[in-house]
Amino acid sequence: MQLENENDLGSVFEGGNLTVKSIKVKKSDVCGPPAELLVVAPEAEGRYPVVLFCHGYCTQTTWYSQLLQHISSHGYILVAPQFYQWLVISMNDEMKTAANVTNWVEGGLEMWLPQNVKPDLSKLALMGHSRGGKIAFGLALGHHPTSLTFKALIGLDPVAGPTPPAWVEPSIFSYIPRSFNFHVSIPVAVIGTGLSNRNKGIFIPPLAPDGFNHSEFFNETKPPCCYFLAKDYGHCDVLDDDKLGFASLVCRSGEGSKEKMRRGVGGVVVSFLNAYLEGDCKVLEGIVAAPALAPVTFDPVIYVKE
Repeated sequence: MQLENENDLGSVFEGGNLTVKSIKVKKSDVCGPPAELLVVAPEAEGRYPVVLFCHGYCTQTTWYSQLLQHISSHGYILVAPQFYQWLVISMNDEMKTAANVTNWVEGGLEMWLPQNVKPDLSKLALMGHSRGGKIAFGLALGHHPTSLTFKALIGLDPVAGPTPPAWVEPSIFSYIPRSFNFHVSIPVAVIGTGLSNRNKGIFIPPLAPDGFNHSEFFNETKPPCCYFLAKDYGHCDVLDDDKLGFASLVCRSGEGSKEKMRRGVGGVVVSFLNAYLEGDCKVLEGIVAAPALAPVTFDPVIYVKE
């Protein structure tokens, strides 16, 4: 990619040039996946990197459609398994499901993609929001082995949980800087929100309290790693517009445009994937140097290469 001016850098914050298709794949004991999936893929013929996306607690994969479509339009296949929706369920079980879906992808994904679209599993990334962020980190830490190797990891406002009952196990924090011992060395991006550690009214505690949120995930991550804090937005502000009303009942939400928030997060994700799956660091480094290019305020922005 030739970057001649700031418009080239900022293009990741706009929809890409590719038309995408969203595909729902039902769970099956025969030839289908081990969980219901939302697959978002480019329609144009080609071979594309794959991102496994883990949703947050009590949400559905379809609630992230606009964000996933933004990322996919820049040349990525998103595979989002649906975990349990409303029950307090073991995180170990959800992590196992994510691992099983990863193993299924190797032989099962291609048949569900648009014609002449193929997955490039040598370029496989892992991404998760909220509780799904911890699931993503847990997989990278080897709590449930997979047959494929992840080449990049993204935590979108990840949360480890403020208490240690069985439904939030396994514990992954040591509270020692740069202590995450990933099964395979992997570059990491952490995107946090500035309002996620605040109460929603008097009776509802923060969904991402200090000591269990994005800051500690980044604190324990080894380089190469980067950190972006969307200071004016809340924990659920990446969801689709029609789901934000429900989310606002349980978490603080920013006053700014949520469409801009999704574009800001989507652009950071695309620039990070381009850097570590495609080997093109120009856009990521450009955004780190000039974060004002993003449609929302990221502050601080930290990039540690070594």
